[in-house]
This record gives sequence, structure tokens and C-alpha cells, in this order.
Amino acid sequence: MAFSFTNSRGSSYILHARTTTLKNGNTQTIYFFSREAKEGALDAVPDGYEVSESKNGLPVLKRKQ
Repeated sequence: MAFSFTNSRGSSYILHARTTTLKNGNTQTIYFFSREAKEGALDAVPDGYEVSESKNGLPVLKRKQ
């Protein structure tokens, strides 16, 4: 089951990850939220990250400090 976050306004978002190749040839994993489950949905928040909510209600994945 995919990780879901419900914001203060009651909207539900699902966490996804995608690995992309940068111009210099390195690969980087990009995390993002979507309202619908798509390819790349994650079951849990990655280690070292936490979910917070931006001022406009969108979920954001941040590194723990």
C-alpha cells in the first residue's frame, strides 16, 4: 500500500519516486507527491526524510535535521 499524506485541508497525496539521469551522467532520485497513485509509488517515507506541509497546503519531503 502506497504512503499517503492528508493535509490540513483534507486533500490526500501519495508519495512517489523517480530516478533520473542528469546531464553529467549521474543519477538522482526525485521524490514528489501526486493525488493519484502512479508508477513509482512508495510504501514508506525514505530514511532520513520527513513530510511537512507548505504554506499553501502542499506536502513537501524534507531531510531530517
